[in-house]
Amino acid sequence: MPLNISNQTFLTTEEIKTKANSIFAKKGSDTTSEKYSHIPTFKVIEDMSKLGWGVIDVKQVRARKGEGFQKHLVVFRNNDLVINGSDGDTVFPQILLTNSSDGKNAFTFRAGLFRLVCENGLVISTQDFANMKIRHFGYDFSELQKTITAMVERLPLTVESMNRFKQTQLTENQIKSFAKKALEIRFGKDEIKRIKINFNEFTQPVRTQDEGNNLWSVFNRVQERIISGDFKYQFGVKERKARRIKNFNQDVALNSKLYELATEYCPA
Repeated sequence: MPLNISNQTFLTTEEIKTKANSIFAKKGSDTTSEKYSHIPTFKVIEDMSKLGWGVIDVKQVRARKGEGFQKHLVVFRNNDLVINGSDGDTVFPQILLTNSSDGKNAFTFRAGLFRLVCENGLVISTQDFANMKIRHFGYDFSELQKTITAMVERLPLTVESMNRFKQTQLTENQIKSFAKKALEIRFGKDEIKRIKINFNEFTQPVRTQDEGNNLWSVFNRVQERIISGDFKYQFGVKERKARRIKNFNQDVALNSKLYELATEYCPA
């Protein structure tokens, strides 16, 4: 879907149904308990629309059982909220909703950022935003409104974090350390011991906007490679190419951990 810088086109109801039909489950699956109170995601989408947030993307996990009730992701954006950096970096705040109707997952809101220059989606630290997580025992629009309001009110903290990242210069050793820890997050500490990688190549910018050794540039370069799988590594005697992260559960978890890692390299 094409992106208009000033006005993102939101998905229609039919487009949402085509991509993730589980969003429209009208009740919980047969596996849920009597205490389970279904929170219909399509109702939340309607309520978010009242607050100025539209849907720009949806995904759902593959279901071996319980098709139509599985875990799904909804990404919201408000066209009136744009962060324009002094260096021309344009970032859009986003809200990520995950839910299911099978009783296996809580209803969860997380804050995120979409960086226009590279189309990176970042999941923001829970320290910067008031994230929301509730079990399926009831849904209250007023609570949703409070959470969204709290997230928007804390946007200046995100701008401050971005500016601190941009002002923090990393040494070559710090860049290598950051990249190594990021790879540990993706592959695991045991697996990474068996992998050989050219860190200089791994941390090289792919566009002029990401040049430089400031934390923001390094973070975005590493994050993009980790998620896109745009790198090769040596495993034993074989050279392998990393795979793109397609599972949204893994994508969100990796993004969140990478952002937390970046904050460790940034002075308070």
